[in-house]
Amino acid sequence: MKNALNWFEIPTTNIDRAAKFYEAVLGASLHREVIAGIPNAILPYSGGEDGAVGGALVQNPQLPPGAAGGLPYLNCIGFLDEALARVGAAGGAIVMPKTDIGFGHIALIVDTEGNRIGLHSV
Repeated sequence: MKNALNWFEIPTTNIDRAAKFYEAVLGASLHREVIAGIPNAILPYSGGEDGAVGGALVQNPQLPPGAAGGLPYLNCIGFLDEALARVGAAGGAIVMPKTDIGFGHIALIVDTEGNRIGLHSV
C-alpha cells in the first residue's frame, strides 16, 4: 500500500459555488460530472497513477458540509502564499495563517460551504 488515503470528498450544498471557490484558490479547473446521481467537481490529480490521491467536491444530501468533519490537506506546493491571497476574494476565510511545521508550511481555511480545509506546501 503506497498511501492510506486514495480518495476524499468535500461536501457542498452548492456545487457551482464551491467549485468556483476551489478553482479560484487553487488556480486550476475542476472537472464536473454526475456520478451515481451525485454532482461532483473533481479536483486535479493524475487519475490514480503512481499512487496518486484524488478527491472531489460532492453535492450529496447525505453528506452535509461543516467544520466538524475530517481535515483534508490540499497540495499547494509552490503556491501556498498565492492560494491564501485568493481565499477571501473567493468567499472563504483563513482561520490559521501560514504556519511553519518543520517540514513545510500549512494553513487552515474555511470554504464557501463551511468546511475546514488544510493547505500544505513544502
